[in-house]
Amino acid sequence: MKLFPRLILIVTLGCIITPPVWAERGVKKAVVKIYTVYNRYDYDEPWQMLGQRRRSGSGCIISGGRILTSAHVVGDQTFIQVKRAGEAKKYIAEVEIVAHECDLAILRVNDDSLFSGVAPIEIGDLAEVRDNVAVYGFPKGGDELCITEGVVSRVEHREYTHSRAYLLTCQIDASINPGSSGGPVVKDDKLVGVAFQSAESGENIGYMVPAPVIKHFLTDIGDGKYEGTPGLGISWQRMENPDLRLRFGMTEKQTGVLVNRIYPGSPAKGILKSDDIILSIDGRNVENDGTIEFRKGERTFFGYLAQSKYINDTVRFEILREDKFMDIEIKLSMPLHFWRLVPHERYDVVPTYYILGGLVFEPLTLNFLKTWRKWYLNAPLNLINYYIHGEPRDDQREIVVLVKVLADEINLGYHNYKNRVISYVNGKQVTTIEDLVRAFEEHEGKYHIIVDNWGHKIVLDKNRVDKDGPSILKKYKINADRSKDLEHW
Repeated sequence: MKLFPRLILIVTLGCIITPPVWAERGVKKAVVKIYTVYNRYDYDEPWQMLGQRRRSGSGCIISGGRILTSAHVVGDQTFIQVKRAGEAKKYIAEVEIVAHECDLAILRVNDDSLFSGVAPIEIGDLAEVRDNVAVYGFPKGGDELCITEGVVSRVEHREYTHSRAYLLTCQIDASINPGSSGGPVVKDDKLVGVAFQSAESGENIGYMVPAPVIKHFLTDIGDGKYEGTPGLGISWQRMENPDLRLRFGMTEKQTGVLVNRIYPGSPAKGILKSDDIILSIDGRNVENDGTIEFRKGERTFFGYLAQSKYINDTVRFEILREDKFMDIEIKLSMPLHFWRLVPHERYDVVPTYYILGGLVFEPLTLNFLKTWRKWYLNAPLNLINYYIHGEPRDDQREIVVLVKVLADEINLGYHNYKNRVISYVNGKQVTTIEDLVRAFEEHEGKYHIIVDNWGHKIVLDKNRVDKDGPSILKKYKINADRSKDLEHW
């Protein structure tokens, strides 16, 4: 027997011989396998798709005839089917609500026979360290339900791979393999987590979206829409250095974090200021390392208290400003990551683009960077730097990139111009792609003049652009010179 088939057999047998005590309680009847067909946009040529692909995952039936799973299992979907564990029939499913931020989604199936004889899994509470849990799912290597046991080894904030959101997680010593994502993690017949990612290094390290995040998601969507996890829109730093604390007038007993910047659009704008010290949040002391005690003997990121609230709730801070104590309140009106200069990866979203004279422009996103194989090594360094280190300003809300030039006589000499950040169009500063479109559309001069951030200029005859632009689109079989979100110009 070859090595690979032997490994598959071992994995499959490992799932089958797992002590059945967890499965005997009827939980497995509520577990489903999810078959997803998906299609993503090509951000290098944003008017077209990359082509149909397939993936599989896991999920479980919860109250209200709903199926709970991971967002990344159904992201960019075009067709979904589900089947219950131990059964052959597949049912067509639809995405009701997806929350990519916390990597959760709800599916609906219109055929009630899927739910016949099934007791929905109840949502439990936040697991404790050393709790025994069981992970249900359909990892690759077989088509039958796999049940593995593990122990909760850590409860803390961690970056979610799918969204890059920094949210509460539980680490377990059971592997989360491809296909297992979206499956329930169960303790005492109740769902305490959704399996969603594994460690890139190390063995038998998996992570689950914990019950508080799941409950927050389900409460949020109670009105039929997902508003998101609140974000403060500030940058801050730890204050573990004693000289730093003394510089800002703190006593030995005081602890907190230093506010550096308030980002454009932040709900804290006009309330918090740079160099404020956040001493406490909702009455809980913030330590110098940026943590709070969220459960006796356990600490996590101080922003957890804001993340536990809902959009338009308020959060209270005690701050130190110029040696004076102040109590302030902030209305949490914006979700996480609203402030980013370059967005993290987007799903289920049509890319924004604009074409003029064969020049293709779009806002910089991680989706565009990922058009390079091993993008973190091979994408242009200046664009990677904007993604990693770029911060928004009032005069720079997006990075607009000249993605490529569709070669034609009117843009001769510029055919190799690509991946250039645009600073000005017709003398007007480009802070968003809407600024760029407006600068082109409202221009009445003889020439369009485009300036990149290195000072290089592209000059196009406006009359020729107006006349020959449609023929360029026709030549390259492009239906529209812009995405639908820019059609109002």
